[in-house]
Amino acid sequence: MPTRLTHIVVDCARMRPIAQFWSELLGWPFTYEADDELYIEGEHLGIVFGEVPEPKTVKNRVHLDLASPSSERQAEIVAKAIELGARHIDIGRPEDAPHVVLADPEGNEFCVLPPRPHITDTGAVAAIVQDCQDPGAIAALWSAITGRPIDRQTDTVVSMRLADGKGPWLALVRNPDPKTVKNRVHIDVAPFAADDQAEEVERLLALGARHTDIGQGDVPWVLLSDPQGNEFCVLTSRD
Repeated sequence: MPTRLTHIVVDCARMRPIAQFWSELLGWPFTYEADDELYIEGEHLGIVFGEVPEPKTVKNRVHLDLASPSSERQAEIVAKAIELGARHIDIGRPEDAPHVVLADPEGNEFCVLPPRPHITDTGAVAAIVQDCQDPGAIAALWSAITGRPIDRQTDTVVSMRLADGKGPWLALVRNPDPKTVKNRVHIDVAPFAADDQAEEVERLLALGARHTDIGQGDVPWVLLSDPQGNEFCVLTSRD
């Protein structure tokens, strides 16, 4: 069986306050705490927070879209985020766009979406959105990486989700801005328990992924990137 998306990883200057922000905003509990990482988990996704020395310098190329079942609930989520320390930001969103763009206390961008029919079963996180220069060129690879079949595809956006319709979408969105630094937010995937990590890595390499070295050293996970430089990690096999 293929690898599948298990969680996203967020680099932080101070992981405890950011993990607490997202835990309270999403209503997700801490399920693992260590000196070097904190983990919160919802029904369909987990988020890992870890500290890094590098400051945030550019707009993140991966961000979360949050779901809301009604306009009233959208306003409540925005208000709660602001109360917890988020702020409104301007990234060139059209004035009439229905979604609200915010940043968490360390500047990590996220959107709060209005109610939409295709995000009713996603849970709190409607979509994981990844900027890329050419979504169509890497769509098949990301489908193989995450185990999510492609559901919708245009020249500017490719969206994929699990066949059962549960959990967040993965959306690849065209962005002409060049990638200049390591992604501060990235996706982790894992093989199933019956599958071999090394074999899955080779499968993804054959599909166009490539080994990437950011000084990670001797670690149990394998760092790869797509042909446009977006990093992801292949974890050890698990249930």
